[in-house]
Amino acid sequence: MDQDRQTPPAHLFKHRAVFFKGVPAMHFLPEADRPEVAFAGRSNVGKSSLLNALTGVKGLARTSNTPGRTQEMNFFDLGGVGYIVDLPGYGYAKASKRDIARWNATTEQYLQGRPNLKRVYVLIDCRHGLKDNDRELMDSLDVAAVSYQLILTKSDKIKAGALEKVKKAVEEEAMKHPAAFLRVLPTSAEKPLGPLGGMEALRDAVARVLLGMSDDFGDMFA
Repeated sequence: MDQDRQTPPAHLFKHRAVFFKGVPAMHFLPEADRPEVAFAGRSNVGKSSLLNALTGVKGLARTSNTPGRTQEMNFFDLGGVGYIVDLPGYGYAKASKRDIARWNATTEQYLQGRPNLKRVYVLIDCRHGLKDNDRELMDSLDVAAVSYQLILTKSDKIKAGALEKVKKAVEEEAMKHPAAFLRVLPTSAEKPLGPLGGMEALRDAVARVLLGMSDDFGDMFA
């Protein structure tokens, strides 16, 4: 897709993101006629707050103190250019084992078989680092050859030195995974992070993918 070189990629977010549809099962998916990026993470990782901050639309993704509130794949349209997909959180959820198994199966089918899925952003709470279920998702994406990037959430909640240690540890694990980007991006839904990364850097990364532009860093491990 052509893009004016004088226009920053993140200008795409000048378009208001709007809810398009909720998808409880694969046969409800919209047509695969535009690029998609998906956001995944453990329950209560701060995914809804991050998506609201990313798009600048308060309340776009529902936030809740109850982990596992997102119970289907939610598609948000960004200016008719592409979809941002909010996936159900994995780990703890206030639901039956049967429902959780169904969500997990649908999400796995989507991640492994969606032809227009360009990237998955795997959210990691910087206070806790990578957990086994994060690694399971990473392994699954490696096998499916789906490009993904690790994003640290709630990065304003710990001191800069501790954040740098977490970032380095996660980057070292990313190096072991063929579909992962080496660049681990710290973010905060509440505060700017300056040169560490933050929401502006994430907007730029997402916009480049949806616009079909090359990344501004050549650090993909492949």
